[in-house]
Amino acid sequence: MTVFFIAMAFLESAVVVYLRALYYPDGFEVELVRMDPLLVRTEVFRELATMIMLLAPAALVTRSALERFAWFCFGFGVWDIFYYVWLKVLLDWPASLATPDLLFLIPVPWVGPVWAPCLISIGLIVLAILLLRRSALGSRGSLGGLTWLALVGGAGLMVASFLVVPLTGSVDLTDMMNGEGGIPEEGPLAAEYPWPWFLAGMVACSFGLWRIWRPMTRTQ
Repeated sequence: MTVFFIAMAFLESAVVVYLRALYYPDGFEVELVRMDPLLVRTEVFRELATMIMLLAPAALVTRSALERFAWFCFGFGVWDIFYYVWLKVLLDWPASLATPDLLFLIPVPWVGPVWAPCLISIGLIVLAILLLRRSALGSRGSLGGLTWLALVGGAGLMVASFLVVPLTGSVDLTDMMNGEGGIPEEGPLAAEYPWPWFLAGMVACSFGLWRIWRPMTRTQ
């Protein structure tokens, strides 16, 4: 499974190599150039296809909904981390973990420093390992409402940290798909990242992970 997700990450990074060769021959900087509407639409559907590809192996290896969720989290975490590893190998980018990046396009462009999705990916891998270990120990009960509230609420805050600047700015995915707009230099990639939102979400998710881990120490 790990090898599969690492290979998926290479395919993802290869697409970025091609796009940057076409649109950023002088290097990827803060300002985003206009892209052909067809390519933007293709990128949106490629992202949707990637999510399906991450879900498919999880659906094949187990019938348990929670274990499928765990394998999806594991796959997403490995894929996302190695996406940046491959970009570093192929393009020597990002320059540092603080480098801003365009992360996702649905429903608006997600923006944030590279360290943010990497931390989320590490958290997803930890969550997956805990859930799969919990299952291996024979625990089949519910995680509990408070645990899910911490995990989902924390995830929501971290996602919001990527969206708050684009949603309050002038970025419109429809315009980008119609070839009518890019992101100017004073736009989201240049704006200060709202890291307190991310920190609050990380604290909440860490509490949820602790609540999953704590009963397993008693079992052992």
